[in-house]
Amino acid sequence: MAIQLGQIAPDFEQDTTQGRIKFHDWLGGSWGVLFSHPKDFTPVCTTELAEVARLKGEWDKRHVKPIGLSVDPADSHGKWAKDIEETQGQVLNFPVIADPDRKVSNLYDMVHPEADPSITVRSVFIIDPNKKVRLILTYPPSTGRNFAEILRVIDSLQLTDAHKVATPVNWQDGDDVIIVPSLSDADAKVRFPNGWKTLKPYLRVVAQPPLPR
Repeated sequence: MAIQLGQIAPDFEQDTTQGRIKFHDWLGGSWGVLFSHPKDFTPVCTTELAEVARLKGEWDKRHVKPIGLSVDPADSHGKWAKDIEETQGQVLNFPVIADPDRKVSNLYDMVHPEADPSITVRSVFIIDPNKKVRLILTYPPSTGRNFAEILRVIDSLQLTDAHKVATPVNWQDGDDVIIVPSLSDADAKVRFPNGWKTLKPYLRVVAQPPLPR
């Protein structure tokens, strides 16, 4: 059965480029981004792994641990890491899971037999500190992932978890947000004493409260 939003992310124990890990223990109280690659030495994913490493300060600021996955063994990952450093000018600073037995790939439904039963599709899972899956994305092989969008979603999730708000279309940090319909006007006055703009009873726009950091 495919993983659904709100489900507890499946736990596993597997080798990585930084040693063997138990996934839930490794996450601890952090957010996590698990993202898969079809196999090592693929061109688009070479650029993606470098970008994730380059964004270390952004992940740290949000208390997020990124972790990659490929169906190749750890020694192959190590050789690939040298290519990434050579071509992208970036050393990997996060673990990449070795999954030659497809254990994790099958747990997370990353293998689509109609595409290719021997490799994973390019999936992204955002996992919160309670180990719940909060976002699932699947990209086509030819399109590099947009990690600015993944960071934006994490900001939105962390903001909306902390406050009774939702983020509107194309929201960026600092833009106005929407008071959730389940919050009464009376309770909203307590949370948002500076007021808001009512466009419709169900659509109340308010200045963004601070992101939790």
